[in-house]
Amino acid sequence: MTTTRLTALGREEPPLLALAQRLLAVAESGLPSMLLPGGEAFVFTMAGRETPGGSWALERRGTSTRYAAITALGAQYLPEDRQRAVLGGHTAQEFTGLLVQSLPTVTNLGDAALIAWAAAETDHPKLSDALAQVDALDDEGRPQYTVEAAWVLSALAAARHTVDVERRFSAARDRLLRARIGNSPLFPHATGPGLVPWYRSHVSCFADQTYPLQALARAHASGDSGGEPEALAASEACAARICELQGDGGQWWWHYDARTGGVVEGYPVYSVHQHAMAPTALFDLTDAGGSDFGASIRKGLRWMTDVPELAAGNEESMILDELGVTWRKVYRGDPKKAVRAARGLGSRVAPNLRLKSLDRVYRPVSVDRECRPYEFGWMLHAWLGGRI
Repeated sequence: MTTTRLTALGREEPPLLALAQRLLAVAESGLPSMLLPGGEAFVFTMAGRETPGGSWALERRGTSTRYAAITALGAQYLPEDRQRAVLGGHTAQEFTGLLVQSLPTVTNLGDAALIAWAAAETDHPKLSDALAQVDALDDEGRPQYTVEAAWVLSALAAARHTVDVERRFSAARDRLLRARIGNSPLFPHATGPGLVPWYRSHVSCFADQTYPLQALARAHASGDSGGEPEALAASEACAARICELQGDGGQWWWHYDARTGGVVEGYPVYSVHQHAMAPTALFDLTDAGGSDFGASIRKGLRWMTDVPELAAGNEESMILDELGVTWRKVYRGDPKKAVRAARGLGSRVAPNLRLKSLDRVYRPVSVDRECRPYEFGWMLHAWLGGRI
């Protein structure tokens, strides 16, 4: 299947089209093994285990409702027969129906919002039931984690032309817009105080940027002719800043100072950010009428096979076609995430403090050998999706 996004990629940089198609094939081959027996749930992760012969084997660990919903969001763009191959014989709509049935036991707002988003995207007849559970879990007067608040807005934007959600939509949009600190274009880890300890309340992650910028772009696109210009402007500003901060090797950095719009700590670099999360958010912004961030998307994708952290004696592929996985991240290997903790605390007191000596002590040459279903769900969503 060739989409507008893949066609554009092939036109701009043909070798990257081959890489994207390779990654999509890995996703389709890997997802069925991540489906648990019974075909109704996905694992939390597939952990790599080295065999006596030096190869890698995979071990299923845990289960995840949100990863299942994200997989459905991505798989909907496959032809029906390939949806069934990935989702245990179900179409994306049918698999979403199984998730909707599980909603009475779902207590996490983010999980419920993703299920509702999938229900809206797949035109599931019980969308209203899914939205009711989101409403029940979302106390509008209480701070929420930014990622989950963004998923709520994306779900409501997707449902907007099917169900009357205008009051909740406006509240969810305004909550995200108000969450920003001062004039910073970046988003904090939570929409208000109380969820994050004071000493790291200024630290936010890459997901805290991509999901809100995607949700606000989708909010704008879901409106009538005038759209939601304030939402689009906020999405655009956030995207421009993370692209400005992108690493020379295409790295999407991990932790930011939500007050200043700077980087707190760059590592780990996650594969999912490079091939899926950044592309799907930035593509959605462009589709909503925002700027074209294709150059940054391509630069990030290129990292998957040209990993500067693993050069000069540390060579290791992040893509294992035969196993159907992409290794999760490149990281420092520091005990108890010491570098992040030190830089987070230091930047609380002195926003520009970098503690560069830590880069020499803890070099980012370690590979986290696991792979999670949502990595492939967002990959399918990014490259096979299209106009909102």
